[in-house]
Amino acid sequence: MKSKACLQAYQMLEVNGLKTGLKSLLWSAAALVMLISLIVPALNILTVALMMVPFVVLYTTLTRKEFALHLFAVLGIGFFVLGPAALILGLFFVIPSIVMGHMYKRQAQARTVLTVVLLTILGQLLLQLVLFSAVLDVSLTREIGQLIRGSVTELSSQGLLPASWSTEMTESLIRTMVQSIPLTFIVIAFLYAVITHWVARNALRRLHGLEIPGLKPAKEWMMPKILVLYYLIALVLDLIVTDDGDSFLNVVLLNLIPLLRLVFTIQAIGFFYYLADQKRWNKVVPVLLSIPVFLFPPLSLIGVLDVAFPIRKSFKKP
Repeated sequence: MKSKACLQAYQMLEVNGLKTGLKSLLWSAAALVMLISLIVPALNILTVALMMVPFVVLYTTLTRKEFALHLFAVLGIGFFVLGPAALILGLFFVIPSIVMGHMYKRQAQARTVLTVVLLTILGQLLLQLVLFSAVLDVSLTREIGQLIRGSVTELSSQGLLPASWSTEMTESLIRTMVQSIPLTFIVIAFLYAVITHWVARNALRRLHGLEIPGLKPAKEWMMPKILVLYYLIALVLDLIVTDDGDSFLNVVLLNLIPLLRLVFTIQAIGFFYYLADQKRWNKVVPVLLSIPVFLFPPLSLIGVLDVAFPIRKSFKKP
């Protein structure tokens, strides 16, 4: 029954004389398999990271009408297998995929593509947060609180928490995690945009012969100097502002400082690649040097110094 429905759905792609091509059908099949696998534990960790890729490739290589037919088939079969969840999950990934594919067709710069897609995903996350709360009465903050309280109760019953752990500490942890939601959403949107761009761009170049603008080489990365000033101001405010917990300024600092630290961590990685290029090191060396920067956040200071001062001139080849 299901196989018959799948066959009928894909036969619709040939109506009106449209030539879909084998590659397009394979990308549609990949999108369908990924969509269905989102409900499979463990496997969904991989597929959720790559879910946008097939839709980006399809939108970039097909006309809008052809893409709509492929999308209709994928979501239709997904609805038949998973129910309404397929439409909710599918549309969440399709919208930023269309945005990215549209910008690929316009040959937009990679930095512009990533920025727009990041903002699109971020907007969707915020919109879903509001809709889930207003329509389904599902509160993310409430769910986080219940999850943490349940975990603390279980750990406490097993004697895995220190005797000094109190209810106030649990509530403080909940408050911190809830206030960190903006940072979490930004990081999620950033990772989705970067991973999808890297995979989709390579797929389009190697499998379809399309040249899509890429990011500058890591050795050329350089953040705006104004970010150093923002970072210093945030650190000073963090030292002098009273920890009121729920104050607006505390929430801003709680999210801004780790975000800027991540930015300068990326800058430090760029510096390592520049250094490796100037010293003619093996390509593995900058990768190995980047690992400690992620493990020890204070090492992001290397990125701060790289932006604030012309230290690269000291290593420039004559």
